[in-house]
Amino acid sequence: MPLGTLDRAPPPFFRQGPSALSKLFVCSALALFLMVADARFKVMQPLRVALAALLYPVQWLALQPVHLLQGGRDYFYGLNAAQRDKEEAFKRLGLQSLKANQVDQLTLENERLRKLLELRPRLPTSGIAAQVLYDSADPYSRKVIIDKGLLDKVSNGAPVLDERGVLGQVTRVYPMVSEVTLITDRDHAIPVLNTRTGARGVAFGDTSTHADAMELRYMAANADASVGDLLTTSGVDGVYPPGLPVARVEKVDRRVDAIFARIYCVPAAVVAGASHVLVLDPLSDKLPQRPAVEPPPVPRNKRGEAKP
Repeated sequence: MPLGTLDRAPPPFFRQGPSALSKLFVCSALALFLMVADARFKVMQPLRVALAALLYPVQWLALQPVHLLQGGRDYFYGLNAAQRDKEEAFKRLGLQSLKANQVDQLTLENERLRKLLELRPRLPTSGIAAQVLYDSADPYSRKVIIDKGLLDKVSNGAPVLDERGVLGQVTRVYPMVSEVTLITDRDHAIPVLNTRTGARGVAFGDTSTHADAMELRYMAANADASVGDLLTTSGVDGVYPPGLPVARVEKVDRRVDAIFARIYCVPAAVVAGASHVLVLDPLSDKLPQRPAVEPPPVPRNKRGEAKP
């Protein structure tokens, strides 16, 4: 066969499309566009909700072996734990018996004083019980997933508690599950009140000292804060009811060359091992609406005309 009649084109197996570098640039630009669009305009939120609803049965099936193993372990170790809890409950019952006898009288006095001072009654709070399914997949955040969602009337921003105090806040709601950001997350902030001094502040999540820690920031260097002080919710944010335990002061670091003191706190709630929680309704749904902001007056000259 003459050499001129051979097909010099490469076989289809070796044919190449765009180069790998071109594909990398296109995929990177597309990923950057989607991230910016999702962060600014929430364009992926409907798709995220739909995917969460579709993947929920798969997640439920994947968690069943874990639940079976946990149930077997709890069955063997539950008796000793129940006896210890019973003894501790009897001790707490004995310590709280005196205070419990005074609750009715203090409640009546509080209502009479509030009526005397013409203060509005405290807003009632209601909630639903939920169970923690698993931790969030993001290793750089402190979030958990609970088994209540839109179908259970869980609203975005709802406070979440355990038996000891504030655990976190609902930040994303899906049809059957919800995402809870814990109070130890670095992007979470909660207004608090020092029950000993009455001073208000803002507690932020802080993991610089250890995994589950908080920091009371923007407090003056000479602020009255001591180790062991109890911090509770102040209620000024319109989200958390007032008086809920948040944290205790663990360490106070005062520096001469610093304006603010470094106050480290330990959460009152069991942040790392919570299994059953209570989701409250946010107070913002029951508070009166904020007054509309009036525009500033337009400056006018002596003739009454608006100045340019």
